[in-house]
Parts: sequence; structure tokens; C-alpha cells
Amino acid sequence: MHIGNVSEFILILFVGWILGAIVNYLSDTLPFTRRLSKPFCQVCGTEMGFANYFIWPRRCKQCGIIRPRRVWLVEIFLVLSSLWLWNNTSASLGYWAGIVLLAYFILITVIDLEQRLILHITSLVGLLFGLWVGIKLHGFIPTITGGAAGFFLMLTLYFFGFLYLRISGKLRGKNIEETEALGFGDVNLSGVIGLILGWPGILLGLVLAILLAGAVSLLYLLYMLARRKYHPSIALPYGPFLVIAAVILLYLRNILL
Repeated sequence: MHIGNVSEFILILFVGWILGAIVNYLSDTLPFTRRLSKPFCQVCGTEMGFANYFIWPRRCKQCGIIRPRRVWLVEIFLVLSSLWLWNNTSASLGYWAGIVLLAYFILITVIDLEQRLILHITSLVGLLFGLWVGIKLHGFIPTITGGAAGFFLMLTLYFFGFLYLRISGKLRGKNIEETEALGFGDVNLSGVIGLILGWPGILLGLVLAILLAGAVSLLYLLYMLARRKYHPSIALPYGPFLVIAAVILLYLRNILL
């Protein structure tokens, strides 16, 4: 599909911006309220009007704080992604499923990076949407098999990670809480991505996510050591690596692999 006229071009831009605005709104509210609510300032908690929050000036009238740069980055990224997908999306995924799925992935990534958690509500929505996308791409059996494999393989890593932290903590004379291990939200997300990638695609997705996480973690470790700020409990959120692996396989496979 290609952009044919000005109105179509504006529509595609608008879809990207709307999805970006929704992602930013959900990233700001869901981690704190667990429900849809009126937007509020992330610093002082003061409610913000819809026009102020979504359009302009995007500044809290109470404390004067402007919404973070992440807001602009997400919106710009999804606007550009909307344009790219309209002209480059695969026939199997389609533009609408592709752009909504990408917005979902960005929502997961933003919340995990900022709050270090993957919400149950986002996992539930991902389960339903991932099931639909997976069946659309692979059929029922490969979709269910991929989802189960993703969930149980990550569950195994979850228990091994928790066991490792408990043992290493005892060796250092420190009690490690379960929340410091690989989060269970990552297990749910792996199941969702398994539905989307299907079987055996989820195997490549998990391997790619592990390689990406290992490479980035090594670079981050070297960086922290160089700055003399390394601490044994420092850990990066794992959800973004699962998302990046899925995005590569779904959107960029023909380009990068």
C-alpha cells in the first residue's frame, strides 16, 4: 500500500499521533491507578485538562512542570512508524494490526523502563490481541503451542533466576526478596509474544532476546564499572528485550536477518 493523496497522508499521521497519545496516557496513569482516569501531573499529582495534557502547553498549572521528553519521542516514533508501516507492512500482518501491535509493544516497554513492572491488565489485553494476531499469522495450533512454550520456558528461567539470587544472597549474607528476581510479568509477556510469533518462532524470539539482553547488560556493566558505580543488585528490565526481539522478527526480519 502507498500513500495516494494528502487526506490519506494526514490520516496516517493522525493515527500514529493518536496511538502515541494513548500510549503516553496509559503509561502515565495505569501504573498508579490501575484504571482509566483523568490525566494528572506526574510530579505533584494535580489533575490536568485534556487539551493541556494532550495538545498544548502540556504543563502542570500547579507546579509548572512540563510533560517529559518521552511524550514527544513516543508520538514521533509512532507517527513515523505509521508512515513506514503503510508503505512496507507485510500482507500477512496488515497495517492496522501492525500499528496497534507496535503501540502495545511500546506501552509495555515504556512502563517497564520507567516503573520496572509489567501490569496484569496489559498482559491480559496482550493475551487476547496476541491470540487474534497469532491465529491470523500462523493458525490455531502453532499459536497456542507458541504461547505455551513462551510462558513455560520463561517460567523456568524465572525460577532459576530466583534460585540463583537466593543462593548468591545467602553467600553474601543478604536476604534477596522475590521481587528482585526476574519479574513474573516477563513470564506473562513471553507467553503473549509466543502467541504472536507462534511455534517454532518463539524459540528464535527467546534466543534473540537473551542475546540482546546479554550484550546490553555487558555494556552496561562495563559502563558502571568505569564510573565506579557498579552494585551486584543492579539489573536491567527484561521486558524491552523480549519486545525488541519480537519487533525484529515481525517487522524487520527481511531487512536485518
